Amino acid sequence: MTLVASVIISTYNSPDWLEKVLHGYFNQNRRDFEIIIADDGSKEDTRERLDSLRDISPVPITHVWQRDDGFRKCRILNKSVLRANSDYLIFTDGDCIPRHDFIDTQMRAAEPGYFVSGGSLLLPMSTSKLITPDDIREQRCFDKQWLYANGLKPTRKILRITAGPKLGAILNRFSPANCNFKGSNAAAWKADVLKVNGFDERMAYGGEDREFGVRLNNIGIKARDVKYSAVLVHLDHAKGYRDPALMASNKALRKRVERERITRTEHGIEQL
Repeated sequence: MTLVASVIISTYNSPDWLEKVLHGYFNQNRRDFEIIIADDGSKEDTRERLDSLRDISPVPITHVWQRDDGFRKCRILNKSVLRANSDYLIFTDGDCIPRHDFIDTQMRAAEPGYFVSGGSLLLPMSTSKLITPDDIREQRCFDKQWLYANGLKPTRKILRITAGPKLGAILNRFSPANCNFKGSNAAAWKADVLKVNGFDERMAYGGEDREFGVRLNNIGIKARDVKYSAVLVHLDHAKGYRDPALMASNKALRKRVERERITRTEHGIEQL
């Protein structure tokens, strides 16, 4: 079978959330893709969980791991890009469960000269814990009534998972928000990723994905918004790795990349 996409899922010490996410990919309406787990130093329980899940996976799973040496997501993403067997890369996180048509929607949006950027609906912790493999298989966790009955407060953002094809296309086109590369829900051609030398490994948490997207823009790759059609629900989790000083440093670097029209990082894939 020819693989149309490689799904690169970043993770760190969250095997329970990762398992829920993988069940989302096991229940896609197409099977012509592979999964690459970009593991930034998780403990052995993540490897053991993946070994058990491979037995029920309808698609190949590759586990790319590096030792824990602080936040090095950009480095493990670059390593995972090199392991990808497809020309098209879908980037997401190990806390984002895809709806059954996620891969199909991403592939319908794929076009040379573009990267694709989506969004997600953030769930509260109580709802995140309640979701079971059966809820994912039956798609209950994408039903607004089920979500409202299980802890999600009514929100306008529910349209991100309920808009439907026609309204979703309209909302994608006329959304007032800037369409930036979002590492939790984005896709790009592997050739374009290599052209900008991948992710900048100097960057800590906070905007590292957006800086990567700016370099894609700088080589002429346009952004395509699929926020209301490529559907993910985002499981809640603690964010103890946030560091305001590092996030400010990341922003300053991104602004320089924008200002100077920089297209390649010297701290990317070619180092590996």
